[in-house]
Amino acid sequence: MKFGIFYELQLPRPWGEGDELRLYQNALTQLETADRLGYDHAWVVEHHFLEEYSHSPAPESFLAAASQRTKNIRLGHGIFQLTTNHPARVAERVAVLDLLSNGRCEFGMGESASITELTPFGRDMETKREVFEEAVAAIFPMFTKVGTEHHGKYFDIPLRNVVPKPVQKPHPPLWMACSQLPTIERAGENGFGALGFQFVSAEAAHAWVHAYYNAITKRLKKLADYEINPNMALVSFFMCAKTDEEARARADGATFFQFALRYYGAAQNRQRPDPGTVNMWDEYNKWKRDNPEAQEAALRGGLIGSPETIRRKLRRFRSSHIDQVILLNQAGKNTHEHICESLELFGKEVMPEFQNDPEHDAWKKGVMSGAIQLEEIDTEAFRDRYGKLAVNVAPAQKVAAG
Repeated sequence: MKFGIFYELQLPRPWGEGDELRLYQNALTQLETADRLGYDHAWVVEHHFLEEYSHSPAPESFLAAASQRTKNIRLGHGIFQLTTNHPARVAERVAVLDLLSNGRCEFGMGESASITELTPFGRDMETKREVFEEAVAAIFPMFTKVGTEHHGKYFDIPLRNVVPKPVQKPHPPLWMACSQLPTIERAGENGFGALGFQFVSAEAAHAWVHAYYNAITKRLKKLADYEINPNMALVSFFMCAKTDEEARARADGATFFQFALRYYGAAQNRQRPDPGTVNMWDEYNKWKRDNPEAQEAALRGGLIGSPETIRRKLRRFRSSHIDQVILLNQAGKNTHEHICESLELFGKEVMPEFQNDPEHDAWKKGVMSGAIQLEEIDTEAFRDRYGKLAVNVAPAQKVAAG
């Protein structure tokens, strides 16, 4: 099992002078810490205009900086929005990051799930999948060929040589964002690694691992000429401390993250209110005062607890054959000090038990070769992306920003 860390670069209100500077500099220090401790991947999102929830519109710049402050950790676009970027610019930026990091780039792709992000770039929810698939077809020849052109419905690109080319041949490993659980199966069909941005139980993980690997081995339909990347990763809320109680006290950001997802998820096409009309941190604290039991239940989920508690939970995920667990630590107002302490404690007392897993390697080799046939599990009962302990939030209402 591999371990990644995940960044939305959240910054709840109120905002003070220098807060965004500290947010970015602290995150880079956290990546240095993870690199020193032997974590495998660092994933950074691309989002636009999502106040408080994500201040990360340019992951290629952040990851380029990280490439100069780390040595071994893989640097992942989790994800590049193919709907809001020109294919040539995507190919250029991925190649440059691969060069700067000496071949440590991971190329995750996605569509965006909100008209707040899509509309300013001339895209919409109805056609975003078509745009994504056409962009995939346009991008991959750019990594390998001296001169490519593309003439499609959404992109018209004359003959040009896209330079530079990536270090990794023919391209960095490919991933696809799976913000809805059924998309995990679609990622398998396309031959992409699945970046599952869900928070599911070990039982649900077992079902979706089967769905993913059955899709990639039995129903593969590549969108272009590329190398497949059979890997499934799931995000988990994370905070490791000496005791369960201390970990939960430090992990309030995990509940804020869930609250924000649910708060905006109720809106049509996940549209955000006008800038400055909602103070998400205030709304969250109102909800928390009214729902103390739900707050406590949410903190019992994920990988939040002492090293022994987290080891016990990870053993169940290992039995599901997840390839990578991505740890969400930077959320809400979780402090830089607690995030670094959590990474240190987990890296030293938990991670070593799971990093070398010959049983999983043998299982995966058998599945990919056809020697092991996986049961086709009905996933209908495992479609809640938030998990049984997740918070429940009433539909968003506009309030003064304050």
